[in-house]
Amino acid sequence: MIRFLSTRDAAPAVPVSEALVRGLAPDGGLYVPERFPAREEAALSAPADDLPGFAAALLGPYFEGDPLQSALPGICRDTFSFPVPLVFVPDASGRIRDTAVLEVFHGPTAAFKDVGARFLAACLERLPGGDRIILVATSGDTGGAVAAAFHGRPRVQVGILFPRDGVSERQEKQLTGWDANVRAFRVNGTFDDCQRLLKETLAAARTRPGAVWTTANSINIGRLLAQTVSHAWGAVAYRRARNATPGFIVPTGNAGNAVAALWARAMGLPIREVMMATNANRAIPEYFEAGTLTPRPPVKTLANAMDVGNPSNMERMLHLFERDPSLRQAASAVSVDDATIREVIAEGPERWDRVWDPHTATAIRARDLRPEPDWVAVATAHPAKFHTIVEPLAGRPVPVPPALAAILARPSRAEALDPRLEDLMAALEPRS
Repeated sequence: MIRFLSTRDAAPAVPVSEALVRGLAPDGGLYVPERFPAREEAALSAPADDLPGFAAALLGPYFEGDPLQSALPGICRDTFSFPVPLVFVPDASGRIRDTAVLEVFHGPTAAFKDVGARFLAACLERLPGGDRIILVATSGDTGGAVAAAFHGRPRVQVGILFPRDGVSERQEKQLTGWDANVRAFRVNGTFDDCQRLLKETLAAARTRPGAVWTTANSINIGRLLAQTVSHAWGAVAYRRARNATPGFIVPTGNAGNAVAALWARAMGLPIREVMMATNANRAIPEYFEAGTLTPRPPVKTLANAMDVGNPSNMERMLHLFERDPSLRQAASAVSVDDATIREVIAEGPERWDRVWDPHTATAIRARDLRPEPDWVAVATAHPAKFHTIVEPLAGRPVPVPPALAAILARPSRAEALDPRLEDLMAALEPRS
């Protein structure tokens, strides 16, 4: 059995189901696998058209001996009920060759967060226990994906924390278009305020009787395990298509998706290196430049889901680099400002025959900076989520996917909240 350790090494190791339920380790750290199983051979021999089966085979060692072991195939079928295609994109200018885009935005809310949120919801629904309160702090896409994944599920209450004036119009509709067991809180602060409030609340709630409080943020190990599958799937598809090992370029805010790519590499999947593409929030690039991580106030950008000044999952990344220093040599980061994001979106239709969302645009720019062939840029969101930015620059309308359109048509509900622990706990505490 592979158990899960805290990044702070002061909490007992636990099986995967316990790590999923806890969300945050008792010492305040984030759960990480005690070891990574070698999965290259199993992944490369998997059928090319069975993503749920691929996911179950890849993640199987983490669930051996766990109460969820027999349920894992069903969990993966529930999670990966939509495609995650690898699309090769020729560059009309001829300057870049051998580039593919991994589209992880074909889920219900048109963002890669659907993968982790649906996996976590499917896991928790199959575990015994009483009432659960699921908290999520979101800078744009996470909250909508969690709301869609958990809406209507029994024994679960969801609280979504999002920064006032910090998300796009359509993102806010996805956060607030719910009822029943899902409530949205418009926080008077930044995303980092929301993230701090979430951690404080989980720590305070741990000693309270009654409902179990946990998180669906990428703090939760379930989110990252599922996202590891997406990168592994794309890496295997690239290897089969070109008989080459690609580098991955991952749009990065809170760093969970980048850590998932590094975990896939640590499991032996054919990923040459991982480049993180950030927006003007430079905490991660500065770490790779200077060797120290310095949290900063978040800066508002066009790629708002990545407006994070103190990325939580850097704790996992630094723990990984301490365990295996060679992995740091396989990672890098680059910052892309708003002016460049605009340029990439504007030239997308002519150069790539594609319309990019602002987050994917950072990865496309990062691809331009590297002359080596064989890269996979991870497309993390559908451009329709950012139509007010994208359509004027690209010069064409962006059709809205049907599942997203259905969510946008729902009535909105949100509650104003100051970022104070006592206010949130009073709002969500179960009442007898």
